[in-house]
Amino acid sequence: MARYGLDEASGPRIVKELNVADLPRACVTRLRLVIVHDGLGDPMYMPALVMRGKKDGPVFGLTAAIHGNELNGIPVIHQLFRKLDCNQLRGTLVAIPVVNIPGYHEKQRFFNDGIDLNKIMPGDPKGSISQIYAHHFAQKVVRHFDYLVDLHTASFGRINSLYVRADMTHETTAAMALLQRPQIILHNSPSDGTLRGHAMALGIPAITLEIGNPHLFQPEYIRRSLVGLKAVLGEVGMIPKRTRASGPPPVLCSRSYWVYSDHGGLLEVAPGVTQEVEKGEVVAQISNIYGDLIHEYRSQDSGVVIGKSTNPAGQTGARIIHLGIRASMEECNQFCLQPRVHSKSGTHPE
Repeated sequence: MARYGLDEASGPRIVKELNVADLPRACVTRLRLVIVHDGLGDPMYMPALVMRGKKDGPVFGLTAAIHGNELNGIPVIHQLFRKLDCNQLRGTLVAIPVVNIPGYHEKQRFFNDGIDLNKIMPGDPKGSISQIYAHHFAQKVVRHFDYLVDLHTASFGRINSLYVRADMTHETTAAMALLQRPQIILHNSPSDGTLRGHAMALGIPAITLEIGNPHLFQPEYIRRSLVGLKAVLGEVGMIPKRTRASGPPPVLCSRSYWVYSDHGGLLEVAPGVTQEVEKGEVVAQISNIYGDLIHEYRSQDSGVVIGKSTNPAGQTGARIIHLGIRASMEECNQFCLQPRVHSKSGTHPE
């Protein structure tokens, strides 16, 4: 572990806030951030990895597992920190391997009060436990970033392609999405309540990277995500740029929607993720418990399958497929499709 330049003589440092200027250069520092307190009055710690380079530069944030069962982002963070050279880094890389600590422990999507943290950002200092938790995370960590990539997966009962949600009319976030080289890019304006939306409201360019499936590690998606992140870090000037092998371009979608069932039963979804479907094509069928076919579902549009349900027990209103609609030529002309990021010297003091 010595080759990482770890600053861990006495284990992870316990801190109340991320303060990059207080951390040593040219090494990785492990932190335990005090976020809230549990029912015993003991601190609830959020883990952080911080790699601070020799030279000043941007603060680049990576967050994973804001939903506690979305784990593919954790090894992406670990492998990135293993592969980067502190001595070549300009600026600071800050990674939160698990944002939702209670959800991670309980192997569930939501916080321990049943709330989705990614719908209540930036929280409320006088609210419920999840709102206070989100508030402290936003204040103690997120506001220090100059860029953000938020790592997600599908949730239980569903699977995802490797895709990015980004505002493709914003030059920097569009470039970050293209450099990531996912299977699909979905133009998606940042929403209120999401971590990405909060970051963008603060002027922090942010994208959401969806890395496959819940509660497991998928080596190929992890590898591709890692390569993409290194390309983004190179483009913002934090690490040396390297030539990448060419690959298939992502499918660019201007919008998407979920198809839902209007009847409960045993659900079978036909197309796989990244598969193209035609308007009118049968994409799923519902049967009753006796095996009788109740209904077939046909696609209302031509598009690409971004994600799908894998849970055969589908009650009324069950998700079927997440269908992405390809961007038209006119829409593509409105997007920023040149992979160019405005590099920041670092708006936050180091």
